[in-house]
Amino acid sequence: MTSGERHSGDQLFTYALDYRLAPFWAPFGVRPRRDGVRIGADGHLVASFGWLRLRTSVGNVREAHVTRGYRWWTAAGARLSMADDGLTFGTNRDAGVCLHFADKVPSPLRRAGHSALTVTVADLDGLVDIVNSRREESG
Repeated sequence: MTSGERHSGDQLFTYALDYRLAPFWAPFGVRPRRDGVRIGADGHLVASFGWLRLRTSVGNVREAHVTRGYRWWTAAGARLSMADDGLTFGTNRDAGVCLHFADKVPSPLRRAGHSALTVTVADLDGLVDIVNSRREESG
């Protein structure tokens, strides 16, 4: 399945991979054609990054927007933010989508939850558009 492609009512946005940064994301078991952000027909958003997963309802997403120009050492791999409780699933240093949550979402890295998740998917605008449109529908 390619980025943004539909399957059984779900839509998967795969990661834009920079293989030069693979030593930072490959240890998590990232699967290039299977991991990314899946928007389910059931109204859920599931971000997978190898063995890491984060799941919430699309209605819990308060805002989605594109961010750009990361430093490679802060963008590659699964990273906790030093500034807040945000989480990054990063595979490149160019651009990603930042998803802000109304209610914190737990992950294996922080049981108390995250107020935001940044994902470096290939179809940035497609992910922002579908999250915002599904959020409005569920809202």
